[in-house]
Amino acid sequence: MRIGELAQITGASPRALRNYEREGLIGSERAANGYRVYDGRAVVRVRNIRHLLDAGLTLADVRCFTDCLDGDMTSGPPSPEGLRIARERLAAIDERIAAQMEARNRLARALAEVPAAT
Repeated sequence: MRIGELAQITGASPRALRNYEREGLIGSERAANGYRVYDGRAVVRVRNIRHLLDAGLTLADVRCFTDCLDGDMTSGPPSPEGLRIARERLAAIDERIAAQMEARNRLARALAEVPAAT
C-alpha cells in the first residue's frame, strides 16, 4: 500500500509516517516510480507506535519497543523495560506540569495585584 492509504487506515499523517521511517520504526520498499510501498504489517506497527505516543512516550522511547511493535501491545503484560521507560516519562511529564502550574500561579498572582478597571 502507498503512504496515503497507510495514513488513511492508521490516522497518522504522511509526514508522521515518513518520520517513523526515518527513525527506523517502519520500513518500505520503493516502487519503480519512487513511491513508498508498505506491506500490511505496517498498519499494526503504526497503530502501536501511535498508541505509545498517545500514552506520552517520545519517538526515542518508542525505539526501545521495536521488538514488540508487530503484535498486540495493548493486551499483553508490560515488560520491565517498558515499565521503566513509562515511569521515567511520567516523571518528566509531572515535572513539566509542576513548572507550568508555577508559571500559571505567578501570572495569576500578578494579575490579582492589578487594580480593577473602573
